Amino acid sequence: MKWQNFIEIWDDNLAFERLKSSGEIQKKFNVYEESINITDLCCCFIAFDENEKFLILTGGSYFNSFEGEIIVISGKKCKKCSLSNFNSKLIRDIFNFTNPVSIGDKKVSIGLGDRLGYASAGHLKLLKGKNIFPVLAQQSIRELNLTGRTYDDVLSAAVWAVLQEGYREGYGADGDHLKTADEVNMALDCGFTMITLDCSEHINNEIEGLTVEQINAKYMQLDAGMRKYWEDKYKDKTFKLNGGTDIYVNKTELAVTVLIYSAAINFAEGIFNNILKKADVKVDFEISIDETLTSTNVIAHFIVASEFCDRGVNIQNMAPRFCGEFQKGIDYRGDLNQFTEELLIHNTIAKNFGYRLSIHSGSDKFSVFPVIGRVTDGNFHIKTAGTNWLEAMRVIAIEDANLFRAMYRHSVKKLNDAKRYYHIYTERSMVPDENKYSDDQLEDLLIVEESRQALHITYGYLLGDKDDNDRYLFRDRFFAVLHKYENTYYKCLKKHIGRHLETLGL
Repeated sequence: MKWQNFIEIWDDNLAFERLKSSGEIQKKFNVYEESINITDLCCCFIAFDENEKFLILTGGSYFNSFEGEIIVISGKKCKKCSLSNFNSKLIRDIFNFTNPVSIGDKKVSIGLGDRLGYASAGHLKLLKGKNIFPVLAQQSIRELNLTGRTYDDVLSAAVWAVLQEGYREGYGADGDHLKTADEVNMALDCGFTMITLDCSEHINNEIEGLTVEQINAKYMQLDAGMRKYWEDKYKDKTFKLNGGTDIYVNKTELAVTVLIYSAAINFAEGIFNNILKKADVKVDFEISIDETLTSTNVIAHFIVASEFCDRGVNIQNMAPRFCGEFQKGIDYRGDLNQFTEELLIHNTIAKNFGYRLSIHSGSDKFSVFPVIGRVTDGNFHIKTAGTNWLEAMRVIAIEDANLFRAMYRHSVKKLNDAKRYYHIYTERSMVPDENKYSDDQLEDLLIVEESRQALHITYGYLLGDKDDNDRYLFRDRFFAVLHKYENTYYKCLKKHIGRHLETLGL
């Protein structure tokens, strides 16, 4: 009898206020204190037992609308409700602060995509009171497919976390790396407030590596009217940006940019005009041109940005592909001096056209974080999806060594399959043998780059694979451990994401 005892003093104002001042409601009653809301529409709180979390209703005009089980405690009628998608939509109707919103004029925003639906409360504990806008719901279609979730699931998990923590400072929901109009419409229909448009399927990667003669030959095959449009605007012209930066575009650089990016520009323009411009709510629009074989040079970045500006395509962020490698789960690999020099120009271009740079695959890029914070003057978007999954695996390593070992072995087994979806350098032969690590040393496997990458990208198999009897290999036990050791998980997230914020100068 935990939360049931809390119900017994619910109507005793003096006892209730005493409890709130003690700060021990969660410890004594398994009730998240910040989730307590008492309004005419809904009197409720989120509670938990050894198996799950749930919503408890004690009154309000929406009482009968929620799906749940009627329970009478000490003569008081209550309803115990699951944290379902249906019920989360009612919560959004009742409590406006649980709805995602646009980033607005916040200088810093951080994408904290939660693959599991368990991490967002921990992220919010860290970000409360900081001038950082959290994008809690952030998933790509690929991630949805690998985890067996939907956008409704992703947003619902964020809503419950916001209610649990009583977070009223605003959060975003990002349809990440969307590639089609149908995908964009689906995300908007679900209530997402940010669209990251992945233009990779409209970027011509075959141009890189061609000779000047080959480039000019391909360029001359384009329609004469199209060539005239681009040449009249950019050929052999110098563009002066604020801050003293000059961008000069010669014939070959223009040809390369047009051949690689013109279709992507047209695609993004169509998505903006046909969908986002007509949306009923303010939507943050991010352009991703980072899925290319080589880094985005500053000439290409300038021309792409200039076209969006001239065509009235309003963007919040743009993600070019920076020099070096932003591989999953590990630090930056590349020339830090070159990165710094090029970031300065990329940021100048972004400022000139009124948007921010977005850094993708930003988890754990600690060596470049100080540069990013300094060069952008603390005005950027960064995506750290995946970090929360690895911290969840850290909890498993700490609290259930046998489960961690089994998941680790399966991760190595499935590594080559997962590499179809992610670019990493790690090969199976590089991944350490977990048998050489004692139970107390298993956490070290989350430091070694090769094992870290293997665990990072095989999450879909670890969560979704089943045995011959159609039972999950690890999923149920994995989530049971996370639920039982929720506070351990939050501490791990606080430490790891806290290091991100510290090195970014936040």
